[in-house]
Amino acid sequence: MRWNLRLAAANRGIWKASELQRMLAARGLVISAGKMSGLWSGNPASLKLDDLDVICAVLGCEIGELLIPEPDKVPQPNQDQPARAVDASAQASAVVPRRRDGRSLPPQ
Repeated sequence: MRWNLRLAAANRGIWKASELQRMLAARGLVISAGKMSGLWSGNPASLKLDDLDVICAVLGCEIGELLIPEPDKVPQPNQDQPARAVDASAQASAVVPRRRDGRSLPPQ
């Protein structure tokens, strides 16, 4: 996905992050300067869906204008190689539970 806030805002005549920040605050979404800078200039690490609703309401846009899918960047499965088999030695070593107090487990 590509984050497209800056272009969506520019299409509506909003050229400064601080201007959008004030508009969002008027709608109840108070964003710190640092987080606003991340939203404005790059890809946000995380974003709440409620915040996304407010951004769309302020800009008067749909979610598809803010988030642009990039399916070409998703890795495709390799058709040449079969699925990896699980190592036989990893299957043979079973996990044996142990008591924390040092006592042995009852016989099975």
